[in-house]
Amino acid sequence: MFMPFYIDSYYIILVLPALLLALWAQMRVSGTYNKFSRVRTSRGFTGQEVARMILDQNGLYNVRVERIPGNLSDSYDPKANVVRLSEGVYGSATIAAAGIAAHECGHAVQHAAGYAPLKLRSAVIPATNIGSTLAIPLLLIGFLLNSYPLVLIGLIGYGMMALFQLITLPVEYNASSRAMAVISQNHILDEEEQKGARKVLSAAALTYVAALIASLAQLLRLFLLFGGRRRR
Repeated sequence: MFMPFYIDSYYIILVLPALLLALWAQMRVSGTYNKFSRVRTSRGFTGQEVARMILDQNGLYNVRVERIPGNLSDSYDPKANVVRLSEGVYGSATIAAAGIAAHECGHAVQHAAGYAPLKLRSAVIPATNIGSTLAIPLLLIGFLLNSYPLVLIGLIGYGMMALFQLITLPVEYNASSRAMAVISQNHILDEEEQKGARKVLSAAALTYVAALIASLAQLLRLFLLFGGRRRR
């Protein structure tokens, strides 16, 4: 019997190391964030002020900046036209807050500019959601019924999640690049503080790399378990 979290040799060899990498990446981003969330900036701009400054500079006066609960729960919602900043970012004048606020505004600027990878990521979200829901059931049913077409559809469905993670990488790295450029051009942070903000954003980007590796490892495992067991 082949379940999604069945502990087999493929899981140990492929998936477990990827999950450990993802765990390490998450610990790194938390540690880096905690370190630079305690360092106040010389100019004293809060995350909300940084966000508003960047949005207005790009003519995005209609994009709101809101405070939301949680830690590292910051996001940009293109449907609602709002940048949501967590409690530790919104009202804090720290290096971490400035970097994260600028990063989320980078997504708003991407959206306004019609940045192609962002549009592509939005386009594949429905297929990704369907694939994540149906992939494992289709793999199991296809294997039990000896239906390779169902197995193939299941693998493609799971592959959509890996594709989503792959498309996410340029979107996140570009948002960080835009953020650091604006921070530098507007002298929001001095040169030494910019190094700290860059470390925060680099640590966050690593979590997306780890998520992609984990998705690819699981996809390869599922292919070896199901796709490689086609019965004649």
